[in-house]
Amino acid sequence: MTSISTIYKLSLVAVTCFIQACSSSCPVLDCWFVQEKAGRGGGLTPPTTQEKSLLYIRTDANSHNAANHQAPSDINPDRIFFITDPAATLCHHSLSPPKGSIKKPQCEISPFLQQPSTLQWVAPLTDSAFSPIYLQADWFSVALQGLNKERVISSIVRAPTGTKESNVILSVTSKTISVQARLGKPALLDCGFWVDPSSPLSGSGFAVEWRYQFRGKGRLVLAYDGKTDRVADAQEEGATLDFESLHKKRNASLILQEAKVQHSGTYICTVYLPYLLAQVVVELEIVEPPSLSIHPSPLPLIVPGQTLTVQCEASGFAPLSLELSWEFTGADGKSRPLETGSITGHRQAWDGTYSQSTRLELDTSKLDLGRGGELTCVAVHPGGTRRASTTVSVIGFSTPSIEDSMAMVGVALVLYGLIKFVSWTFTSSDYSRNDALSSTKTEVTVWPNSKIKLA
Repeated sequence: MTSISTIYKLSLVAVTCFIQACSSSCPVLDCWFVQEKAGRGGGLTPPTTQEKSLLYIRTDANSHNAANHQAPSDINPDRIFFITDPAATLCHHSLSPPKGSIKKPQCEISPFLQQPSTLQWVAPLTDSAFSPIYLQADWFSVALQGLNKERVISSIVRAPTGTKESNVILSVTSKTISVQARLGKPALLDCGFWVDPSSPLSGSGFAVEWRYQFRGKGRLVLAYDGKTDRVADAQEEGATLDFESLHKKRNASLILQEAKVQHSGTYICTVYLPYLLAQVVVELEIVEPPSLSIHPSPLPLIVPGQTLTVQCEASGFAPLSLELSWEFTGADGKSRPLETGSITGHRQAWDGTYSQSTRLELDTSKLDLGRGGELTCVAVHPGGTRRASTTVSVIGFSTPSIEDSMAMVGVALVLYGLIKFVSWTFTSSDYSRNDALSSTKTEVTVWPNSKIKLA
């Protein structure tokens, strides 16, 4: 009995250790080392070079040593990095593709130049204008995007000069690379960050900035100086942060209290430390399905050979992508598509939403509408499919249906019964009058030589 208990305990410990090992395992990241070409400046975008690189991620600096890993033959040994990440941000499962999978997470590592910022909400972090000795090291920026766009990460790592061992100092993360929001509803753009508590820069404060970009135009949405606890005057109306969560949990997510069409675009979350910054990009799309209406409504009665024009109006939708079509459902319950009809161009309303309409010619001489049915306008949109229906009634139909024939027989029977009842009533009345006349006797006395005329 004791031996069984011991085996059970050992098995439980083994399973626990296995689970912990799997959960704490960090990936080896295939990366590109990107840097500007030396001696070829000028131009808006400087030319760059790309080299294959490997990143070995660990949560404990003592978990393995650089000497234990042999560099692959196709990778320059100088492009192999051993990064310690105590927060395990770089160990997320979205960065570990399944074995044999073709899909890989996106990864770039490049040299990073640390320098003070002159922005109003960042300048207080470097008031002393004194660069600490701590900055005298090799600094790198690592940009990662997980599988299926599940997560985007930007990290700043520090490696003592001449070594391959580096540590994550700042990581900025977003779990929502692409966000969709309904018009008029709150929108949340996720952004969080982690700072190495052992770094001398961690106690010098931080700053958070959100910027908007769309088609080459940009604007400042919100900026916050965490050192002096001040929000920049350029804050956009309706945009805010959860400041309590920002200080306690490093949650820098942007909250748009009422989403508008003009909010669609690219948002950049940037977190500043003294001399350092890291940023992630989040895409926001305002998606609002259309409202449909059919004119005229209700439809007038149609006679065979008549042509009726019907219009369907789709309004209040965003973005522009929309497909309009028509369907007809007969009295037998079977549906069939009709021609698309003539579709108008887009029109934009004051709130940025769009409207569009389609016009259909219902020609009963060409379309077999039977005795009528249901006409439906269908709108397919990224926000969902919408339908609007109206009843089509055709009168003067040449060949009556079984139901119509039965109804006509019923009416005939009722009329026949009514005629028989009236006929029987009058016949009975005549018989009664004849009986009354025959039962009355008239006595007449005629005197001699009298002249009497009987009518």
